[in-house]
Amino acid sequence: MVFHRILMQVIWVGVILSTIMAATATTFPLALPNCPDSCGNVKIPYPFGTIDGCYLNDTANIDDGYYFINCTSNAQGQPQPMIWNLNVTSISTESSEIDIQMYNSIDCYDQSGRPLSPDNAMSLYAPSFTVSVTKNKFVAVGCDTYAILSGALNGQLSRVGSESTCNKTLSVVNGTCSGIGCCQMAIPQDLTKIAFEAYSNSNHTQVWNLNPCSFAFVIQEDKFNFSSDYLISLRNNETLPMVLEWAIRAETCEVAQNTGNCICGGNSTCIDLKNRSGYRCQCRVGYRGNPYLKDGCQDINECDVKEANNCTSNQFCVNDVGLYHCLCLEGYHLDGEACVPNQAAPKLSLAISLAIGIIVGLSLLFVGGFWIYWGLQKRKLIKLGEKFFQQNGGLLLQQKLSNHKGSVETGKIYSAEELKKATNNYDECRVLGQGGYGTVYKKILPNNKVIAIKKSKIGNQTQIEQFVNEIIVLTHINHRNVVKLLGCCLETKVPLLVYEFITKGTISEHIHDKGLSSILSW
Repeated sequence: MVFHRILMQVIWVGVILSTIMAATATTFPLALPNCPDSCGNVKIPYPFGTIDGCYLNDTANIDDGYYFINCTSNAQGQPQPMIWNLNVTSISTESSEIDIQMYNSIDCYDQSGRPLSPDNAMSLYAPSFTVSVTKNKFVAVGCDTYAILSGALNGQLSRVGSESTCNKTLSVVNGTCSGIGCCQMAIPQDLTKIAFEAYSNSNHTQVWNLNPCSFAFVIQEDKFNFSSDYLISLRNNETLPMVLEWAIRAETCEVAQNTGNCICGGNSTCIDLKNRSGYRCQCRVGYRGNPYLKDGCQDINECDVKEANNCTSNQFCVNDVGLYHCLCLEGYHLDGEACVPNQAAPKLSLAISLAIGIIVGLSLLFVGGFWIYWGLQKRKLIKLGEKFFQQNGGLLLQQKLSNHKGSVETGKIYSAEELKKATNNYDECRVLGQGGYGTVYKKILPNNKVIAIKKSKIGNQTQIEQFVNEIIVLTHINHRNVVKLLGCCLETKVPLLVYEFITKGTISEHIHDKGLSSILSW
């Protein structure tokens, strides 16, 4: 559980850092290096541009397209992008659309029926640009009006028409464009080189007071809602919003790629147009930016865009390069493709929880107290051993042994703990014999050497120096008929002497045992 929490924290830190990094990299390059990327409030992405060298130069063949945006000043002195003398309001590389203000075809007459605008035909000659059939409608407005929309469709001339009539304002219904005062129709798919014009059947002589003009226009559908006021007021609307779709050249992706003319950049794909030559570039999934630039498509953080990931409320999103993945929140686990809640452990009652807490607390208190007591006792024994060592002449013995070191074999000073382990805490099973002055124990050292440990019953503190001198002398004696003194321990109340173990028994056993005494020589 602890590891899981740490893992979750690390992941959350990674998510936060990814969010911060993504937040600092949300602006993507639009134009070529050192080229303006806007005109006024309108962004100008490549292949469009406002100065030479900054746009795709296909002007040699107008049929291949034209991407120059003239950044000029409007009547108010503000920068205004224009294409083919039409105002541009937006350019998108993602949807391959350009929003413009297209002219309104207006055909007006005076009260006697004389035309006031003899030439009102509007046209848009741009083969690489088509009218968006999903965003626009062709509309005719008037009470004595018909309109014609023509253009090139699959290399052939195509025409569609619409007619609108009315004789009184009461028959005109606001919001309705079905032939009474207003008529609208869908635009043929892939229509290029469009032209449209408004006409009148009777020069508005019978409806002049109500509607002196005929109007025809292509308009962005979501920005048009018919009103009876339009029968008069549209005379003041010279241009109306319209959406065009644009593409690159008059060749397919395969041809462009084989000839090296494809301008789609890294992390993008080339997409052929469906019913005509030409192609568009599109950033791959997980990338955004301008696909017409070399490095225009850049990785995005899908976790910052709700529509870009499908993580549920039980998951959190982790961004990857070009991708993302979802992880279950804490308290959930993956079951198939869904994150489901973990099985909750049964809740203990308050009384049981308190009892467990008290038991655990007392146990910890007991263990802690025991360790403290054990530590104090061990320290006390160490202090006591140091006291006995000094009382029994340990410092004097160390000094004398040091003086004899290297000249002859010297005895060893054993610790009390070492001899206590050797005799199993002076177990009676280790007793070799007892006398009036002490007890002798047998022990085999870790190096398989057998020793005899003599524990005295009494000690004489007034004879310490003499005792030390005798130990020095005895450790130097090395005779086959004399038991060798190996060392001593001075950390006990009375000194302990460590002798060489005699394997053939004691003198008493040899004297009183008839079997052994017969072999003794005088």
